[in-house]
Amino acid sequence: MPTKRKVIITSAVTGAIHTPSMSPHLPVTPEEIADAAIGAAEAGAAVVHMHARDPKDGRPSQDPMHFEPILAKLKANTDAVINITTGGSPHMTVEERMLPVATFKPELASLNMGSMNFGLYPMLDRFPEFQHEWERQSLEKSRDLVFKNTFADIETILGIGNGNGTRFEFECYDISHLNNLAHFHGRGLARGPLFVQSVFGLLGGIGAHPEDLMHMRRTADRLLGDDYEWSILGAGKNQMPLATIGAAMGSHVRVGLEDSLWIGPGQLAASNAEQVHRIRTILEALNFDIATPDEAREMLQLKGSNNVGF
Repeated sequence: MPTKRKVIITSAVTGAIHTPSMSPHLPVTPEEIADAAIGAAEAGAAVVHMHARDPKDGRPSQDPMHFEPILAKLKANTDAVINITTGGSPHMTVEERMLPVATFKPELASLNMGSMNFGLYPMLDRFPEFQHEWERQSLEKSRDLVFKNTFADIETILGIGNGNGTRFEFECYDISHLNNLAHFHGRGLARGPLFVQSVFGLLGGIGAHPEDLMHMRRTADRLLGDDYEWSILGAGKNQMPLATIGAAMGSHVRVGLEDSLWIGPGQLAASNAEQVHRIRTILEALNFDIATPDEAREMLQLKGSNNVGF
């Protein structure tokens, strides 16, 4: 009998795009973030993608002090692969963004594969009131913001990861980012199997039409051959439709409150776990198996949870 394809579900738990005023369900404190990740893992996420926030006001933070209690609780309560961001927030310096991965040496870390305009300011019209002034300022500043990820920045982060045995979730927001990844792969700095996270629907990156998804897939196949595992991230309302299309075409999937606050039209998701349950139901209806953390480790050739720095 043929075996079912196994799909890795990643849950991106809190991120840096959405602010506390946008949803009462967005986890902010270390306890909330850790509990949200554990719930997502229990629902079927093999990978939890982690940002931290300052618990005083929910501001995104790359301070290792804010990551430490989250990681400690996760390690004690779940076997999920812990993926730490190097993206942080577009408002941070690259040096700030590298700190958690350099400190904690995770199995997996995200890595943005190119500089880009990163426009979040349209959300000002959707959320007229904010609890904290930093929220409004952060959105407004994105009108004139380049999310900096130069070749030198990427090379530096790759060097940190390669030195610590950390592998990467390569976040590709546009076709040029795939070309950048192919460049580093050709130089031997980005090592296969590459975990390519195609990101759709953010202002400044590629669109969220199914044709955009197919263009990404064709380009990745041409540039990277069979030395990659593909995953789909659709922002906002595009989360479930694009994940479903991608999975049918052979991808893994990423959901979570970092990428979308919603579970349906006009309906806020109550948790990351709710989104994981929803995409798991879709995947199982398509006759796919849900990868366990250890199966994800095998597919992505990760170093194992006993070899991290936390």
